[in-house]
Amino acid sequence: MLLVYTHKITPRLKYAFKQVFTRILGIPVDFTTTIEDFIAHDSLKMSYTRQPLSNEIFVRSHDILYEQGLSDVEISVQDWEETKCFFFNGDKSAIPFDIFSASFYLLSRYEEYLPHVKDQYGRFTAQESLAYKHDFLHQPVVDIWAYKFKKVFQENYPDFQFPERQYTIKPIIDVPSAYNFKLKGIMRTFGGTVKDLFSFNFKKLYYRYMVLFGLKRDTYDTFKYIINKQKHSQFKFLFFFLIGDYSTYDKGIDAQKKKFITLIKQVADYCQVGLKASYFALEDISILKKEKGRMEAILNTSLTASRHSFSKLNLPESYRNLVELEILEDYTMGYVNHPGFRAGTCTPFFFYDLDYEIQTPLKICSYHLLDYSLLKFQSLLDKKKALNEIIYQVKKVHGEFVPVFHNYTFSEVDRWKGYKDLFNIILESAHEN
Repeated sequence: MLLVYTHKITPRLKYAFKQVFTRILGIPVDFTTTIEDFIAHDSLKMSYTRQPLSNEIFVRSHDILYEQGLSDVEISVQDWEETKCFFFNGDKSAIPFDIFSASFYLLSRYEEYLPHVKDQYGRFTAQESLAYKHDFLHQPVVDIWAYKFKKVFQENYPDFQFPERQYTIKPIIDVPSAYNFKLKGIMRTFGGTVKDLFSFNFKKLYYRYMVLFGLKRDTYDTFKYIINKQKHSQFKFLFFFLIGDYSTYDKGIDAQKKKFITLIKQVADYCQVGLKASYFALEDISILKKEKGRMEAILNTSLTASRHSFSKLNLPESYRNLVELEILEDYTMGYVNHPGFRAGTCTPFFFYDLDYEIQTPLKICSYHLLDYSLLKFQSLLDKKKALNEIIYQVKKVHGEFVPVFHNYTFSEVDRWKGYKDLFNIILESAHEN
């Protein structure tokens, strides 16, 4: 066990150290403010305070882990070998930056509480982030910093056996609508038909009725293909089905339809299933509670994972609602248009509520790549290159890669051509060195 000496033990300090040492490096950590206890400890130890005690591993502390609430934090991002960091702490430290304060800033999403420009859906965008502005969005910096600090300990404690973690993948299948034409009801089918006629889209009109008459497979119905992939993979896929009411933003299938319920149950036989919360459930906990109840009734078990429509988050309210409803995991954290690491990590972490200054039980599993973000690359070769770069970054720190694909991504529609190959690259990445 690692013992950390500090002049004051705070919830922020415990949160940052436990993420870096316990969740990333696999080392249990404890804290003390008593010098005698620190001296008596005969295993890994370090001090995190303003001045070193003697010649121990020492990191000079920044004030952010001892503060409460939000303040105007001055940040100067600097190069640090192959990566970047901030909160420079001088020459006396074992490392040149306070990686614990920097990790806390990124993991708590401190910057998302500060004033910023939102997009049309009210989302925090990549362009507003520190990582994008200083060109480190493509790296899981918190994990990289942790491994850099691990080297310091290995030099000082050569006999200590550090645990090794393995690279893993967690493929997410997002299902905003299980079908393109099927199970839409008479009014929506009539509306779609009229729209096809007025836009002279006779190809779509023809396909629509071939599907409705059972002569062709619905373009969004790729579930057999995905389940077949699951059968040959050691990693469990996680499906998120939208079962909220029809609205301007959410145009899914009616959750009362027996065929839709049967589909969800069939998928749940092979994969994990979570709730894709509707757009309005984000603002209204009563709607979220209703949708959670619906999904639990279908699955016959308690719901553990959720993901919000449009990858929209309102911090801290969105996460507080999940905590209140005892949903344990969320997969909304990420950027729709940019591959990369929104929270600076590829290791799941707990939501820290900056208003209440507590670590909550809600585990945040940030995603690192959404299928849409690869559409900006014209050729399949460029898409593969961007995908492999993200995989490489996660593998380097033995992290968990979380990509988000949609059910329609696996269709034969031109827009998604080559995406089956991209998904195969992800699945095969776990078997390559």
